[in-house]
Amino acid sequence: MAGMIPVSNEEFDWEGDLPLQYPQKDLIVYEMHVRGFTKHDSSETNSPGTYISAIKKLDHLKELGINCIELMPCHEFNELEYFSYNSIVGENKLNFWGYSTVNYFSPMIRYSSAGLANCGCDAINEFKTLVREAHKRGIEVLLDVVFNHTAEGNENGPMISFRGIDNSTYYMLAPKGEFYNYSGCGNTFNCNHPVVRQFIVDCLRYWVTEMHVDGFRFDLASIMTRSCSLWDPVNVYGNPIEGDMVTTGTPVGGPPLIEMISNDPILCKVKLIAEAWDAGGLYQVGSFPHSGIWSEWNGQYRDIVRQFIKGTDGFAGAFAQCLCGSPNLYQDGGRKPWHSINFICAHDGFTLADLVTYNNKYNLSNGEDNRDGENHNLSWNCGEEGEFASITVRRLRKRQMRNFFLCLMVSQGVPMIYMGDEYGHTKGGNNNTYCHDNYLNYFRWDRKEESSSDFYRFCRLMTKFRYECESLGLDEFPTSERLQWHGHQPKIPDWSETSRFVAFTMSDSVKGEIYVAFNTSHLPVTVTLPERSGYRWEPLVDTSKPVPYDFLSDDVPDRATAIKLYSHFLDSNLYPMLSYSSIILILQPDA
Repeated sequence: MAGMIPVSNEEFDWEGDLPLQYPQKDLIVYEMHVRGFTKHDSSETNSPGTYISAIKKLDHLKELGINCIELMPCHEFNELEYFSYNSIVGENKLNFWGYSTVNYFSPMIRYSSAGLANCGCDAINEFKTLVREAHKRGIEVLLDVVFNHTAEGNENGPMISFRGIDNSTYYMLAPKGEFYNYSGCGNTFNCNHPVVRQFIVDCLRYWVTEMHVDGFRFDLASIMTRSCSLWDPVNVYGNPIEGDMVTTGTPVGGPPLIEMISNDPILCKVKLIAEAWDAGGLYQVGSFPHSGIWSEWNGQYRDIVRQFIKGTDGFAGAFAQCLCGSPNLYQDGGRKPWHSINFICAHDGFTLADLVTYNNKYNLSNGEDNRDGENHNLSWNCGEEGEFASITVRRLRKRQMRNFFLCLMVSQGVPMIYMGDEYGHTKGGNNNTYCHDNYLNYFRWDRKEESSSDFYRFCRLMTKFRYECESLGLDEFPTSERLQWHGHQPKIPDWSETSRFVAFTMSDSVKGEIYVAFNTSHLPVTVTLPERSGYRWEPLVDTSKPVPYDFLSDDVPDRATAIKLYSHFLDSNLYPMLSYSSIILILQPDA
């Protein structure tokens, strides 16, 4: 195989495909795994777990309101990296997530129905077909790329490519040849070396120009800001360097690789998203070098929202910052709300359903004695641990899931949903399912169709509501001209340490004005609403209500009657909120 040169005699028919180039502020991102998306039997697709079968399910994403998918690693990777028999589950461990790249210019052949046919060219065409068909449905495609390390491990790892070509150029090495390990995976790619950074830029340009992807999410992107190994200053800089050298791995201002990508005429026009931290302790959320175009996975948003929604004291003010697009992180640096990629859950960590079901992680099935995975998940099981709980606890869990999703949809910035959260996928409390090619990581299409998928209806209606509101995807941070904060009483917000209530009104050119409130206390409260002469507040969303009255869409049976049930409160400009609930009200002209 090493001597084979694949030659394709047919040019792929893009059928006139062009980049969608959505403004980033208008995106709703969906993090998905190509194999996991359709591998479960309930997908009822031909060639499950492949690019082609994923196309068959794109209409589900369109219905959900997704206009951008972020594909977990699709570069050819080493799926046998962790290969060993796992006696706990009775099957072999595999690298399922894909963060172990072997070839940066090849799509993962295992995700292709054609496999190795035609020397892999058919697999390339299948990936192109997925991108083309996604674009036809108005869905952009981002790739999760791993330029922080490779599949070659440390000094004791396999020699696949870079180690044999020029070990000291492609990796950060200590003087005696040991590998720096800022990635936590054995090695660290020498990203800011001239040869390596040109390689990375060439790779990114290839996926944009040849494969038509719309952007990238960079795994452990802070590694790309660290200084490179300087084994030969003459080759690196063109001349000898006198005096102290920058220590290998030190974060540098204006990293050459970031500047190259930011100034490249092709790459500067696509979406660039940084996971702004690494395993070496470098944390750059809010401070990643950005050139005005880089966005960040906002890990602070995730942590603050989890704390506030579960009722932890001391987070009301920080939660309000999250609702505004985190101006405390991005405004001073000249960035916009859409530079914040907001998320509650992602592939690593609890799913949304598990976030409200487990206080502790349950990772024994990974074969590492439960030592792996994050210990501080900021989760709350709502009173009982595990899936088998009382009806009261299960109702509260569903309410909390709605609270989280509503928060995500009314926050400024770019919301990101993790695959399966829209129907309440569970991994049984496992928060690090990197090695499971099984039901833990497979999208359960049967669960989506069950009556328990009422949460899917709520998610679909909330994404639709976000698109309808001009004020929920702003290009600038909201100011007092359109946003006003409230407490239990209008215009009197409570930012104290014990506050568990945040509410705001937002003027909207489409809806007129919306009122959003979060009560994360264990106690109910009656809220006094802002008075608007000649208008009345009409309920739209109340997460404490049973389905379908949690979202009063036009197709709800007896919708008018349901609204009238609130009239004795609304006529007095009041609204009763249960504990752990959130609401959205719309301003309507008086009848």
